[in-house]
This record gives sequence, C-alpha cells and structure tokens, in this order.
Amino acid sequence: MIDNIIADTKEKMQKSEEALKHELGTLRTGRATPDILNGVMVDAYGSKTPLTQVGNVSVVDTRMLSVTVWDMTLVEATDKAIRESGLGFNPSFEGNVIRIPLPDLTAERRQELVKVAHKYTENGKIAIRNVRRDAMDKIKKSDASEDEQRRLQDEIQKLTDASVKNADVILADKEKEITTV
Repeated sequence: MIDNIIADTKEKMQKSEEALKHELGTLRTGRATPDILNGVMVDAYGSKTPLTQVGNVSVVDTRMLSVTVWDMTLVEATDKAIRESGLGFNPSFEGNVIRIPLPDLTAERRQELVKVAHKYTENGKIAIRNVRRDAMDKIKKSDASEDEQRRLQDEIQKLTDASVKNADVILADKEKEITTV
C-alpha cells in the first residue's frame, strides 16, 4: 500500500503536468497549432460535436491551419463554429477544406495571453499541491512507523517540488513562444 502511494502520486502529478501542457496548447500564440481549435464545437447531426470529430485539423504553415471536413454537409456548420468560437478567426472554405489564416498578434494581446498562461500554470500548481495533500493524508492514515511516514512525506515533497518546477519550465517555454513570433 505504501509503495502504491508514491507511484499513484507520481502518476497523478504527471497527469496534472500533461493537463497544463494541453491547456497552454490551446492559447493562440501566432503560430499555427491544431490545439488552438480544441474547444470548437460544431452543430453536427443535432448535437454539439468537437471539431476533431467532424474533420482533420492540420498545419499548412506557421500562419495557416486547414480543416478537412469529412462530411460535405457539415462544411458550413464547421465554418460557422470556427467564426463564432471567439478565437478571432476568419476562415474561408473551398469544397470540404476550410483554410484558417492566423492574424498577427498585437503586443497588448501577447501580454494578455501571458497573463492567461500564468493563470493556467497557477491552477496546474494548485492541482499538483492537491495531489500532495491527498498523498500526505494517506500516509498519515497508514499503519507505517513514524520514521517510514517521515521518509515517505519527504519523498512526496521531492516529487511535488520537481513537478512544480516542471510546471514553471512549461510556462517559461510557452511565455517565450507567445512573446517571440
């Protein structure tokens, strides 16, 4: 049981880091990335469907995305969903292919994106610290000796420190990406 606590904690912290990477990937940095469109929902077949389930998103170049819609009847609905997503895109379509040029980012918008990235990172760190708290509670409730509990708590703290540091590195990379395009 004790070994499970460490392994479980490590796995949950890694998942928190992956969630942070995914969330930061949705921020528009001026560079084309398919993750930008992750939150776009298309009215398809009578319900809201993620864009990735109605078409294939690909990067044409650093400033252009392309969505190849699989069902021709959904091209206009997909175009409308992208326009109304609040991302500031003005797509155009020809046949079943929707081209999405990414507009240049202003300095002001870049600063806003950096603030949002910091907020996402802080939420990620909170998630990591919550995992630590849960692990510490499990350790305290375990039947391990005091010395063993102290050793496990130190190990959990080291995992937490490393995970928080990784979150900071992820943020620094994203900040650099946002500010240098």
